[in-house]
Amino acid sequence: MNKTDYEERTEKLLLPILEEHGFELVDVEFVKEGSSFYLRGYIDKPGGITVDDCEIVSRALEKKLDACDFIRESYILEISSPGLGRPLKKEKDFVRNQGKEIELRLYKPFEHEKEWTGTLTFWDKGTVTILTAEGRELSFQRAETALIREAVEW
Repeated sequence: MNKTDYEERTEKLLLPILEEHGFELVDVEFVKEGSSFYLRGYIDKPGGITVDDCEIVSRALEKKLDACDFIRESYILEISSPGLGRPLKKEKDFVRNQGKEIELRLYKPFEHEKEWTGTLTFWDKGTVTILTAEGRELSFQRAETALIREAVEW
């Protein structure tokens, strides 16, 4: 099994728990940071996720993961809200942000810039198109984007 298998199987275990509580799945990731592996679930609900919400989901998921025992590596389980600047990964994320300002971070610079901000005007499985404040319409291949997220104004 690989990282993607772990994430997909965890998502299948997590979805019924979230549906039971009226929560939304934002993302699941299995990553190595330093010498430790982390299995992270990002969840949300209208009005935001609380620490108690995260604890309920974490305990329920932990029981299911222990019963299935499909992850070979030792890992730390974390359940949290996606926080500000929520990443856009699923179709519903793009639908929710249609016509809103988003940020894109690219793996390689385009016109000497790796970070772009603009209004989300179009997306499909392979591309994301924004309209910049200067009125330029720019399309980026999704495979070339390291991060696509809601723009956060401070």
